[in-house]
Amino acid sequence: MSIFLLVVLGLAMGLVFGVALEKSRVMEPGVLVGQFQFRNFTMLKMFLAATITGLVALAVMNGLFGVALHPKAFAVGPVLVGGLILGVGIALAGACPGTALAQAGAGYRDAYAIIAGGIGGAIFYGYAKAPISAALGWGDFGKITFADVLPLPFWALALIVAAILAGGLVVLEKLRPWQSDMSEAETMLGDPACSDGGARPAPAE
Repeated sequence: MSIFLLVVLGLAMGLVFGVALEKSRVMEPGVLVGQFQFRNFTMLKMFLAATITGLVALAVMNGLFGVALHPKAFAVGPVLVGGLILGVGIALAGACPGTALAQAGAGYRDAYAIIAGGIGGAIFYGYAKAPISAALGWGDFGKITFADVLPLPFWALALIVAAILAGGLVVLEKLRPWQSDMSEAETMLGDPACSDGGARPAPAE
C-alpha cells in the first residue's frame, strides 16, 4: 500500500473517529472529567464497546484469515507511569490527545492549549527518550500475550474476553442507562459554570 493511500485511510479513519466522539458526547470536557468522578459513564461504555469490536475483528482476522499479530513488548514501568500521567492529564484538562482535536473543531478554546502541550510533550520525549527509557525499563517481560501462557489460541481468548466485556457492558447499562448520562451532559452544558471563566470550558460563541 502506497504512502498516499495510507494517508487517505488514516484521514478517513480519523474522520469517522471524530464523528463518533462528537455524536457520543465523549469529547465533552464535563463527560471526561465526570468519568473520573464516577458521575458519567459514557466514556467507559464507548471504550468498552470499541474494545469488544476490536477483539471480535482481530479474532476473525486471526482465526479465519491467519492474520499475524505483532504485539508490543510488555513492560510494567512504562504502563504504570504512562497510564498515571495520561489519567491525571485527562482528569485535570478534561481532554486526551484524541478528544482535544474534536474539542478544537467544536469550538472549545482550551483545546488549543492542550494540543500545544501534547506537541511540546512529544518533542520533549523525542529529545529525552534515552534517559526516560532507561529509567522506565524495569519489569520488561518482552512480547508476551495471554495466548503464550494459556492453552488456547488467540482468537478463542479474544472471543472469551469480548463476551466477558460485553456482559459487563450490559450490566453497566442496566445500572446506569445511557439516557441518564446524556441528560447529565446536557445539564452540564446548560450550567452557568460551563461559561467562559467557569470550572468547565464551553464552546466558543
